[in-house]
Amino acid sequence: MNRRDALKLAGLAFALPAASIARADEPFQIIEPAQKADDPSKIEVLEFFHYGCPHCRDFHPLITAWKKKLPADVAFRAVPAVWNNAQLGGLARLYYTAEITGDLAALEPAIFAAVQDDKRPLFNEQQVGEWIAGKVGDAAKFLDTYKSFGVGSLVQRADQLARAMKIQGVPALVIGGRYMTSASLSGSHENTLKVADDLIARVRKEREGK
Repeated sequence: MNRRDALKLAGLAFALPAASIARADEPFQIIEPAQKADDPSKIEVLEFFHYGCPHCRDFHPLITAWKKKLPADVAFRAVPAVWNNAQLGGLARLYYTAEITGDLAALEPAIFAAVQDDKRPLFNEQQVGEWIAGKVGDAAKFLDTYKSFGVGSLVQRADQLARAMKIQGVPALVIGGRYMTSASLSGSHENTLKVADDLIARVRKEREGK
């Protein structure tokens, strides 16, 4: 799902950022300038996603299995797409809260279903509080985390990353802060993961050559 379609769901207008540099006949794009990883000792893989995106939902079980097999020199991190949108920011806040409290694995399929099947708004504290009742062990702790400054900072950082890496559609993978691939470039979700494997090897070789 591209940024335009995602924000149409929220009923808001927006301006598209500049695109990454496309390579003719290549299943990836080059990000200029390249972005630094949080841990420069690792090859960072970022997955940009959105709970309202059906393609992200289809991709989720594939990448969940794939990331478990990544080598030790690779660090994986999911990044919710925000695009300076309050409602998407609310969903991003829900993601980071569930990740911090340890409820993400149990809640994530239900979040996709609530947003896409039930069309349930999960954009603010009240909506989330009503929805998680009975779904987590400590709802009060969950909501305290949801409201925290730390989670708010993570949401802001997610928005900054998407802007810096010029992400216009999800799901998308960014490897080594320099290469971006997606099903629209590779042809399928399965091919996206194969391309990601190749790009990880490419980044590793580039680092070894320095």
